[in-house]
Amino acid sequence: MRTITDALTGLGGVSGIDSLMRAGVSRRSLEAGLRDGVVQRIARGLYALPDADPLLAHAARHHAVPGCATAAKTAGLWVVKAPDRPHLAAPHGRAIPGCLVHRSKLPLTHLDIVCQSLRCLPHLEGLTIAESAVKKGLVQLPALRERFPAAREKSIRGLIAKIRPQSGSIIETMARYLLEEAGLTVEMQVKIPGMGHLDLLVDGLLGIETDGFAHHSDRAAYREDRRRWNITVIRGVPTLRVTFDMLQNQPEEFVRMVHQALAMYRRAR
Repeated sequence: MRTITDALTGLGGVSGIDSLMRAGVSRRSLEAGLRDGVVQRIARGLYALPDADPLLAHAARHHAVPGCATAAKTAGLWVVKAPDRPHLAAPHGRAIPGCLVHRSKLPLTHLDIVCQSLRCLPHLEGLTIAESAVKKGLVQLPALRERFPAAREKSIRGLIAKIRPQSGSIIETMARYLLEEAGLTVEMQVKIPGMGHLDLLVDGLLGIETDGFAHHSDRAAYREDRRRWNITVIRGVPTLRVTFDMLQNQPEEFVRMVHQALAMYRRAR
């Protein structure tokens, strides 16, 4: 017989009584947990651990679950920024205080989360979530394309066509999208002899390397970074370094910088 705390932990900290029963919790165990204070009744037929995520409890009270970008972040997908309001999904579609509600069948699949994100978020933010889901094998591209057959969703189908599962990070995806939107040709993971693979190559001339927060996690990583940088110089591939912060907060400046670098090196050639 599973304990109520074990069962609730496995269910995310919040659950209805039917799910608890299916998880092997007896009514006697549930009543004992309520008496001992290890579980709380937060609504009729709905129970939670004392330290359960308040958003999950709030959603459950309204027969909803996290959806769209909120669910994508929990799933470990590439989320550019947290939404201003939590996004929830519910079969009823009614308003829920403090949240944005997506009407959807439950339980949500990863494909549902990606489709919600593509329809709801700005294109760049939807692309990063979709691309990471495909890269991680959580969503298959053919299945994603089938969700958007209508001509009125042509823009989303065009966005899906931009998905590149070989992208190495959210920074690469963001940089590639911004440059392609600016009309530039971008190649990914270009092999440079002696250096390895360059993150991006723009117009066959300018390299782009992306720096994550933990890029130089130790001395060996720092030395390898310097070695790679030097090889790009020797091989005649001028390379810019970009960060997540720049792409998120100064996208126009990033594109302007790339155009300036391309113009300078074209003149030099």
